Amino acid sequence: MTLGKVTGTVVATQKDEKLVGSKLMIVQDVDLMGEVEKQYTVAVDAVGAGIGEIVLVATGSSARQTSVTSNKPVDAVVMAIVDTIEVCGEVRYMK
Repeated sequence: MTLGKVTGTVVATQKDEKLVGSKLMIVQDVDLMGEVEKQYTVAVDAVGAGIGEIVLVATGSSARQTSVTSNKPVDAVVMAIVDTIEVCGEVRYMK
């Protein structure tokens, strides 16, 4: 899993029929301080995340393990919205 920040959306009117109704999000990797990095992923949203939220993204075959992405051509999924990040007793992020 990776930490990311939802920074945008992707609209694709022509796509595989298994992806119809799926919300596609642009998620940029973040460090433990919540700072956005250059790396990004387009991921199917399985949890109703919104722009600006810190999320957990699963990739590879694990991305097809949610109820929203099961048996779909998906390589990345937003599978959790982060409430708090704590490292060594210090809160680094709080929603």
